[in-house]
Amino acid sequence: MDYRVLTEAERKYTFSQSQQLSMQTGLIGYLRADFGSTGKEFYSTWNDFRKDLKTDDFKKEFDLVINSYRFGDGEFLSGRSTMSKFCYEHPESSYEDDRNQYGVRVDTERYSYLMRLNPNRGEYNLYCYCYQKEWLNNHLKNAERGIRFIDPHYQEQFRIADGEKISIKLGDGKTMERTCRYIDDYHLEVGTNLYHICEFAELCERNGHTVEPAAKENTKSAKDKQKTR
Repeated sequence: MDYRVLTEAERKYTFSQSQQLSMQTGLIGYLRADFGSTGKEFYSTWNDFRKDLKTDDFKKEFDLVINSYRFGDGEFLSGRSTMSKFCYEHPESSYEDDRNQYGVRVDTERYSYLMRLNPNRGEYNLYCYCYQKEWLNNHLKNAERGIRFIDPHYQEQFRIADGEKISIKLGDGKTMERTCRYIDDYHLEVGTNLYHICEFAELCERNGHTVEPAAKENTKSAKDKQKTR
């Protein structure tokens, strides 16, 4: 049960998703835990998503995975100080945000465990999202194709990567941005709403909206701004 650093695409799946995305990726449920006031405890809560996928074999394996990283010598779930040391020694696992979050993935034959780590006191120190490995891998591979935006005549206008934003110019001249998620080649989420790609195109045309990819903020500049605040 070796771990590896999460890819940028995989990090999105260490947070709660919509029901549609959770179904697509084979989410079983997730564990949330913290190390308590001493930094050496392990208070945890399990949250079901698909009880039908939470088989006895899965439960046995999940216990083995968590305990193997809790009770080994220097393992990263054994306490807050050990997790802090692990995160410091693996900067490549950082989410590069202001929450001090890090991510690792553990794969077994049938399941994938995507862990979001936060060694800060007063935070939940672990979120572990558990997936059917084949379902998750298939969805991640398909999502690499990006999200298509078309006109009502099915002519492709542009594509964006899963999780990127679009800029919608409304009929009155106002502009708003929405994060988009890949569902499959013909469906997407815009904000919290699910659409067929043609349905979204028709809706925009009917309301006089124009859509284009949102300008990408320079990540380095954004970090520099945070440091100077």
